[in-house]
Formats: sequence, structure tokens, C-alpha cells
Amino acid sequence: MALTDDQLERYARHIILKEVGGPGQQKLMAAKVLVIGAGGLGSPLLMYLAAAGVGTLGIIDDDTVALSNLQRQIIHQTIAIGTAKTDSAMNTLRTVNPETNVVLHTERLEEGNAEEIISQYDIVADGCDNFTTRFLVNDICLKLKKPLVSGALSQFDGQLATFKGYEADLPCYRCLVPDHPSGVLSCAEAGILGAVAGVVGTMQAVEVLKEILGLGDNLAGRLLIYDSLSTTSRKIKLPKDPGCKHCNP
Repeated sequence: MALTDDQLERYARHIILKEVGGPGQQKLMAAKVLVIGAGGLGSPLLMYLAAAGVGTLGIIDDDTVALSNLQRQIIHQTIAIGTAKTDSAMNTLRTVNPETNVVLHTERLEEGNAEEIISQYDIVADGCDNFTTRFLVNDICLKLKKPLVSGALSQFDGQLATFKGYEADLPCYRCLVPDHPSGVLSCAEAGILGAVAGVVGTMQAVEVLKEILGLGDNLAGRLLIYDSLSTTSRKIKLPKDPGCKHCNP
């Protein structure tokens, strides 16, 4: 399908990139991405994916907007306090790019609905804040062979990786975190510098776009660690765990 005049203007800065061009923009417009969590990571992630022209964005979150969210969850506004985060996010995305099809899943991702929801999308971007959901997302993405771009935050730093454990030589999330770790505090307990979520969520959006377009080197098999206090980032290799019962046949 040819791009309209408005689309040619909206996505002009993509189209003039020889690595993207018109065909690449059409790939973005045909893509379906599920974002898990409309919070600190999900906010910039959703906004940049919508701005980039990703055709369908699914949002799953069962929470409502609270005043304490607004320090970092930039997709939500003060007027949205008390409303569902999915509804608030959709309202903002409509102002960013009305062409993006936003699909709302105003519910908690659980064993009973995870496979049905995830199966509707090409790529999953996980920005949730608990290990139970991360493990579930990993297991379903493995089963359905869906690329998983996963982000995590702490007080002043963040982590980012792409998991394709269904491929023979690449790890899954459980190769990195086999079981629930102890002593990990939530951001409500430990605090977080709000802009760190913006940095990591934006990098997560870049990795999703690279997956759709087939650009550059992805983060499969590697973990990127960002430290805001030292303004540094580093990548470490993530080998596949031969003893992992989840991604080894």
C-alpha cells in the first residue's frame, strides 16, 4: 500500500534514511507490538512507537493513574488521576499519532489470558515491575516464538535486553533470572530518579524499532546496563544456560 501525502510528510525523517525508506516505514505501519505496563518504561516506549508509526500498539495494565506516578510516567497527565492507565495512555497516544491503532487490555496479565493476548502481536516489550509477570511473559514468548524486549529499572540505573530463547544459541529471561530474587525493593519502596525511566524506556523503543526493521545489532544474548550517576553504559554477554528447563528442549 502506497503512503499518503500526509504519511510521507509525517514520517519524512524516517523515509530519507536509506536504512528505512518507504518500505521500512510500511513495515512499521504493519507491525503489532504489545507493551506490558503503561508505567515508567511503558510511557516513553509507547509514545515513541506511536510517533514512529507502529500500526498497532497493544497496552496491558490493570492499574489506575496515581499522583505519585506523574514524576516519571509521562504518558499520564494530572487530569487523568484515578482513571485506568490504559485509557489515559490511549488518550495521549491519540494526540501523538491518530493513525496508530491502540488496543486496550485493561486487565492483569495472568496464566489464563497471557497466551491468547500475546499471540495477537509480533513483538512483546515488557516494562512491568514484578518478577511473576516477567517469568510468565518469558515463558509464553518462548512457547509462541515471539521476540521479547525487556527493560528494568532501579533507583539510578536500568537494564535492557532482547530475549529469543527459542533460538538454539540464545538465552531466555530465565537464563538471567532463574527464580524470584530476594531483597529486591519496588520503586515505591526504594525510590527512582524519574528521568532514568525515560532514558531506558526510549532505548527500549529503539530496540523494538530495530527488531521490526531488521536494523543493526540487537541485544539478543547481551545485557545493557545503564548507570545514570556515572553517565555510563556497558554491555555484558548473556550465555544460554544449558541447565535452563524453560528454553532448552
